[in-house]
Amino acid sequence: MNAITRRRFLRLTAVGAAGMVSFDSVRASGTAAVGVGEFLNSLGACSAISRRGENLASTIDAVTHLGLRWLRVGYESDIPIDDLIELHDRTGVRLSYGLMSGGTDIARLLAGARRLASACALLALEGNNEPNNWGVTYQGEAGGRDRSWLPVAKLQRDLYAAVKNDPVLAKCPVWSISESGAEMDNVGLQFLTIPEGADCLMPDGTRYADFANCHNYMTHPGWPGLHDNQTWIAADPTSVCRVDGLYGNYGRTWRRRYPGYSEADLAMLPKVTTETGVTLDGPVTEQVQASLYLSAYLAQFKRGWSHTCIYLLRDRTDESGNQTFGFYRPDDSPRPAATCLHNLTTILADRGSTSPGGILPYSIPNQPVTVHDLLLQKSDGAFDLVVWGERFTGGSDDVTVPGRRASACRSGRSR
Repeated sequence: MNAITRRRFLRLTAVGAAGMVSFDSVRASGTAAVGVGEFLNSLGACSAISRRGENLASTIDAVTHLGLRWLRVGYESDIPIDDLIELHDRTGVRLSYGLMSGGTDIARLLAGARRLASACALLALEGNNEPNNWGVTYQGEAGGRDRSWLPVAKLQRDLYAAVKNDPVLAKCPVWSISESGAEMDNVGLQFLTIPEGADCLMPDGTRYADFANCHNYMTHPGWPGLHDNQTWIAADPTSVCRVDGLYGNYGRTWRRRYPGYSEADLAMLPKVTTETGVTLDGPVTEQVQASLYLSAYLAQFKRGWSHTCIYLLRDRTDESGNQTFGFYRPDDSPRPAATCLHNLTTILADRGSTSPGGILPYSIPNQPVTVHDLLLQKSDGAFDLVVWGERFTGGSDDVTVPGRRASACRSGRSR
């Protein structure tokens, strides 16, 4: 196939815009594409499904409209397992299911997880939610918060072992606790498995999780305001990150500075984000929030996070304070963030099952540091190049994506 790729000129505005560029040809050298299904599978949100002011019908409508592939839930909200299974049956969405805040009942968690797994609705099992804020009491010993974290560590160790020894759940991924960087004593929760010679209070070889788990919110008290590359920096796996990210939880813990993985290892570490988001305040209008949420999903995936969960699907109505995180308002009306995500997932929709392996030659000459790109490929071989800007402080970037003549093809078709 010899064809000339089309040229597109994009202007990426101050609040960050996502541009979709389709190409007509591929060749053997260039950028390797990622299957669009992998990206879509990364899109998640936190939800109480049918509790805390939410109802199952509205949740089904919201998930369907947004094109989300997973939701984060826990047993502490007493969400009926039947509701979770109906949600999966109606939408295809899968669930991460966790102990959540202060939970310690491993047997209860696994009982629910087995039912979800049997219904093909289970994505992963998750440890405690923010034990720095909630604490736990496990086997009669209080821990977390400003106490010893040995009870937290023992609970996570036992959860992991219970899952891997369960005939139904053994292959299910286990996500670690969130906020391991807050550990008061060096119990080794900054590792998935404690390596030899780590000098932790728990033994070398203790296994906690298959994936690191962070709440790398795109804003932070130590980095207030709106910045260029806001979500790109929040997703950075190294010490460059300015928020509560991977480095501060798994590289060198943010509270007591216990050493964990090297920066090179962090880049390759299996990792998920189970909470990120931003409330409406000051420069963060609903439209800016929408751009931040799209940018967060894209930046996280490009930087190696397999799953990203926005807090929240719908605003909380049972909590005080600024509760404007949601894709949906308390009356279930969509914010601009919902409309933008719907548009993106509609463009990228792909019902095929073939794994693409295409390579596409393209370049962005003189690419500004606030402009990022992600090459995706659908199961029929068609490519979609997502180009987005993170110039949130004002101004714009003019970007040209030139096409090239194809000399050879691999796993792709013209479009």
